[in-house]
Amino acid sequence: MAPMARRRPVEVVPGLEVLARRRFASLRGMRVGLVCNPTAVDRRLRHAADILASAPGVRLAALFGPEHGVRGDVQYMAAVGDGLDRGTGLPVHSLYGSAPESLRPRRSQLEGLDALVFDVQDVGTRYYTYQATMMLCMEAAAGAGLRFVVLDRPDPIGGREVEGPALRPGFESFCGMHDLAVRHGMTVGELATLFRDERALDLDLEVVPCQGWRRRMSFSGTGLPWVLPSPNMPTPEAALVYPGMCLIEGTNLSEGRGTARPFHLLGAPWLDGAQLAADLAAERLPGVRFRPAGFTPTWDKHMGKLCHGVELHVHDPEAFRPFRTGLACVAVARAQDPDRFAWRTETYEFVEGIPAFDLLCGSSRERLAIEAGDRWRDLARGFAAEERAFARRRARFLRYAD
Repeated sequence: MAPMARRRPVEVVPGLEVLARRRFASLRGMRVGLVCNPTAVDRRLRHAADILASAPGVRLAALFGPEHGVRGDVQYMAAVGDGLDRGTGLPVHSLYGSAPESLRPRRSQLEGLDALVFDVQDVGTRYYTYQATMMLCMEAAAGAGLRFVVLDRPDPIGGREVEGPALRPGFESFCGMHDLAVRHGMTVGELATLFRDERALDLDLEVVPCQGWRRRMSFSGTGLPWVLPSPNMPTPEAALVYPGMCLIEGTNLSEGRGTARPFHLLGAPWLDGAQLAADLAAERLPGVRFRPAGFTPTWDKHMGKLCHGVELHVHDPEAFRPFRTGLACVAVARAQDPDRFAWRTETYEFVEGIPAFDLLCGSSRERLAIEAGDRWRDLARGFAAEERAFARRRARFLRYAD
C-alpha cells in the first residue's frame, strides 16, 4: 500500500504581505500615515513601517500609535505621548493620551497625507480598544478626504462564534463605541466595512484581505507568528479567554495581571480557592475546567499579596464560551463573600459615574442580575436574542468562508 500523501498546511497570508505582493499599487504616489503597533509584521517579522518606508512609490510620513503605543511597551489605560519612532525616525502621533480628544487623529496631524493605513492585530472582542481606534481613524479620514486602507489579519479566536450582549445607548466608552457583540467573530477588515455602512461614512475604503484564512481556524492553524498585541495578551490562548475574563477588570478581584497567566487567573486575598473551583465546576460550563490556584501579582490589584482563586483550563476551545464563563466567575466569586467583593467605580476609559462592569457588558442589566443572585444561564437567556440579532447584522459584511 502506498503511503498517504501528507496534507500541506494552508498558508495564511496577512494583508500586509498581500499588499506587498501587489507591489503597493493602491498606495503608489501617496503620502501615507500608518496606524500600527508591534503586531504589524509579516511572517518574517518585518514591520510594516520598515516595509512601507522602502516601498517603491510610497512615502511613509508618520506613524499613529493606539493604546499601548507603536512599540507596545505601555501598560493598559496608561497615557502615551507623541514623539519620534526609534526605528524609523518618523514622527509618532499618539491615539491614546490623557483625554478623550486624544483618541482620534487631529486634523493638523492628517494635513499633507493622502491615505491612512491600518495594520493592527485585533483579538476579536468589543472592549479591546484597537477596533475603536480604527473606527475613529476612519471617521477622521472621511472628514479629511483621505483614503483608508485596512491590512486585514485573522480573528485569532475564530470567526464563527458570536457571544455576549448588545451595547445599549448611554453605555458607550472607548471599550465599546459601536454596538457589537462582545465576541464579534469578525476581522478588522470586516468590521471596517460594517462601520462604514452603519455609521454612514463617506469614505474611500479599501480592505486588503488575508489569503487562505477560514473562519473555523485557530490562530495556531494559520502558521503566522504571534506578536503580543498588548502587554497582557501573551498568547492566543489568553485572547480566547479574554472576552469573558476581562469582566474581572470591572471588579476588585485580580484578573491575573502581574502574573505569567493574565486572564487565566482569578482571585483575591479573601477568597477560598478550593471552594471557588468546586462551585464553578458545579456550574457545568462548557469546554473549561477550574483548579484552585494561589498567586501573588507583581503589580496592579493586590500587588504583593497572596491571592486565592482559580486557574482556567480550556480543554475544548470549540465548546468553550468565554463570556458566559466570565459572568459565572464573577457571580460565584461575589456570592462567596459579597461584603468584600466590590464593583470598580473609578473613572474607566475616560467615563465617570458608570461602573466599569456596566461599560464592559454594555448596560447595567448583567450587574443588577448578579446582585439579585441570578446564575449564568439566567443571564445568558437575557442576551441570547441580542446575539442572534448581531449575527444577522454582521452576515453581509463577512468576506471569508467557513
